[in-house]
Amino acid sequence: MAWNEPGGGNQHDPWSGGGRRGGNGGGGKGGGNPGPPDLDEALKKFQDKLNSMLGGRGKRGGSGGSGGSGKPRNAFALPGLLLIVALAIWAASGFYLVDQSERGVVLRFGEFQEVVTPGLQWNPPLIDDVRMVNVTRVRSITQTQSMLTQDENIVSVEISAQYQVADPRGYVLNVRNPELSLENALDSALRHVVGGTDMIDILTSGREILGSSVTSRLQSYLDSYGTGILLQTLNVESTSPPDAVQDAFDDVIRAREDRQRTINQAMAYANAVIPAAQGQAQRLVEQGQGYRESVVAEAEGQANRFNALLTQYQDAPAIMRERLYLDTISEVYGETSKVMVDVDGDSPLMVLPMDRLSRGLTGTASQGGDDSESLDPQLLERLRGSQSSADSGNRNTSSNGIRREGR
Repeated sequence: MAWNEPGGGNQHDPWSGGGRRGGNGGGGKGGGNPGPPDLDEALKKFQDKLNSMLGGRGKRGGSGGSGGSGKPRNAFALPGLLLIVALAIWAASGFYLVDQSERGVVLRFGEFQEVVTPGLQWNPPLIDDVRMVNVTRVRSITQTQSMLTQDENIVSVEISAQYQVADPRGYVLNVRNPELSLENALDSALRHVVGGTDMIDILTSGREILGSSVTSRLQSYLDSYGTGILLQTLNVESTSPPDAVQDAFDDVIRAREDRQRTINQAMAYANAVIPAAQGQAQRLVEQGQGYRESVVAEAEGQANRFNALLTQYQDAPAIMRERLYLDTISEVYGETSKVMVDVDGDSPLMVLPMDRLSRGLTGTASQGGDDSESLDPQLLERLRGSQSSADSGNRNTSSNGIRREGR
């Protein structure tokens, strides 16, 4: 039978306490199984307990009649409870988390207490003031200023600086506005360095020196202020003259570039020509030295030969005189193309053009010459025999003829 059918009672009512509400308000020993607790009843019990703690009246009797008088109310119970709740909230609000890239500067009543590290931290609220500072982030600042150089010219400089917080305590406590202090220090250092440099150096090759000088001076300023800032890099982005004279400076820069290009071309030409000239000069020197050595060696050889001939001449003068005569005659006649032949009888001495005869003996006069007479066949035959004997190395006949003519 269902619990809500007629005549079934409410012993099986799942939202009721069975027989707990029946009878004269007795206990929970009814006939049905006990169900879930009643929320209204639990709330009433809590209110009764709270009233009893605060000194209020107790719970009324089971028959609905008024009970006896309750306990006297405690005047400090409610403030005490509120104080406990407030203390719990205050203590819970003191927990905070410090990130890995941050450091916390703790101030207790405005006085520095400590620097907390990353992790879960607790400090009493309203007593300690914790200021978080990011120590890993790289911050940057950029400035563009027009200033006077050493040679009394105006130049515009754009400069940028990257920095990190190295000392959280100094960054928070020593200066009121660290970024503004950095800007002022950067402007002061830049003007000091630019004021001691010529304009042409700032616009051309002196930019690197300018950046390093400003970096060292700016870091010294920040350290003396105690800002806790550490410079990472400082870059001179651009340097330019005033706009009114920009065109003139561009012309000067182009002229300087043309001058440098011409110098480079001249240096390249010199590097190509000078080694070649040096090599040619060295070659001439070596040729001169070789010629000198050859002439000296030849002269020494001739001197030695003369000394040897002198020794032989002193031993046999007549023989050496005739030997020298023959050598000289052989040398002289060896350089000519004509041949003198000694013939029998009283015939005159014949001088023959052997250079033309060697090209072909045809039994006629030499071709192309001015001789118009024909040669004797017998003489021609003797000449052929003389030529063949000369080729075989037997030159006795010609040597005898030459010797007789010489005598």
